[in-house]
Parts: sequence; structure tokens; C-alpha cells
Amino acid sequence: MTGTFHWVRVKLFCHSTENDEVLEGVMEKLIGSDEFSVEISEGHHGNLMLIFDAEIVREKDTVVLFSNLGGPVIQNILDNMSERVDDDCVLYLRLDKQKAVLGEYDIAHHGDVISITAKVVSHPARKNIAEENLRAFLLGL
Repeated sequence: MTGTFHWVRVKLFCHSTENDEVLEGVMEKLIGSDEFSVEISEGHHGNLMLIFDAEIVREKDTVVLFSNLGGPVIQNILDNMSERVDDDCVLYLRLDKQKAVLGEYDIAHHGDVISITAKVVSHPARKNIAEENLRAFLLGL
């Protein structure tokens, strides 16, 4: 059986004013693994920044990630699917990073986020088919 996603990417930015060990733990808890890269970068004003980046391709790992999000986030995806999936069959989610530090996952509408993008399997590649596949996946969690 083909999986639900071609890939899922989870990205979290850790600014120099934030505790990198805490955010590393947030990333591990969210994706259920310590398999992610850490890139050292520089912010706009020359400050040190770490970028935690995970690319998930195994179906069992995507199940862990989406199960960890919890019912309210899953319901938000289901309720707003047409706005969250684009014409290229990519799902876009932004989670509140500060709430994630507290162990809660919630959709964010600001810039301090954990971003999740996911290419949904769709044959042929059509938004409505991707939405059907994503809906079936989420309802099956």
C-alpha cells in the first residue's frame, strides 16, 4: 500500500534568546524521534540561530507525528482542509512554539512557530484527491 505522504518536513527555529536544549526536546517529543538535523545559522542582526529540521518519509513515523498533535489540531486540519492544502497537494501547518514548550499543540497565527509541510500522495495529483487521502489518514488515527 502506498503511504499518505511522499514526505513530511518539520522545522523549528531556535533563536539565541531561547534554550536550545528545551527546543530540542520539543522537537523530539513532537516527531517521536531524535532523527533530525541541526543547522547553525545567523539571524538578521548577526545573532546565532539554530534550525532543527526533520524530513519524515516512513508512514509509521508520520502516524506518530500526527497522533502527537492531538484531537483539536487534527479537527482544525479537517475543518480547514481546503485552506491548508494547496494545488500542489502540500499541507501547511504552523504550530505555536511557546505552547509546544508547555506540552500543548495548537495552531498558530503568528511568526514564532514550528512549521509542518507535507506532500500528500495523490494519483493523479489533484487537490481534491489529496484532501480525500489526508482526511482518510486523519480519521484513521
